[in-house]
Amino acid sequence: MTAANLQMLASSVLQAEGKPVPNDGLGSTSLSPYFAPIYEVIIGGLATLIVFGLLYKFAWPAIAKSMSDRTARIQNDLDTSAAARAKADLDAAEIRTSLGDIDGERTRLFAEADAEAQTLLDEGRARLEQELADMEVAADAELAAAAGRGADDLRADISRYSSRAIESCVVSSLDDVVQQELIEGFIARVGAGSGAQS
Repeated sequence: MTAANLQMLASSVLQAEGKPVPNDGLGSTSLSPYFAPIYEVIIGGLATLIVFGLLYKFAWPAIAKSMSDRTARIQNDLDTSAAARAKADLDAAEIRTSLGDIDGERTRLFAEADAEAQTLLDEGRARLEQELADMEVAADAELAAAAGRGADDLRADISRYSSRAIESCVVSSLDDVVQQELIEGFIARVGAGSGAQS
């Protein structure tokens, strides 16, 4: 029922009872300026109770479900954001720790590299000194061998030249008779030596 229909119903009830209906020029109004007529209160109250009862029976479960779903969704978002924040804090702490570790690791690696380089330099110097000493020993031995070879070559040359000189002196100083005697004496010596051995 609309408000106009209710007003018409109220004015017809009042006219049937023989009571005058107040009129302010805009339509019928209540007898009391502060309170509505009791039948309007009863009808309005019943209508309100019916509407609230229907809302409670049909709309309230849907509203309650949507509110609980919304609460669960908001709680899930809050939990997700709290977990994300905790993970971000943990990642930040790990990054800070690893940054501190990076400086320490860099210092440690530089120290290791310096020690390794010093070790390589020392080993290289020792190896070069050993190689130089070996080369000096080999050079001294080669010089001594070369000197020995030179002396041997010189002796061989001297003996060769002296034998040639002696041979040519002997050949030039000996005549055929002396030469024949020397050959026969040699043969006799060789024959006597071979006879004594047999």
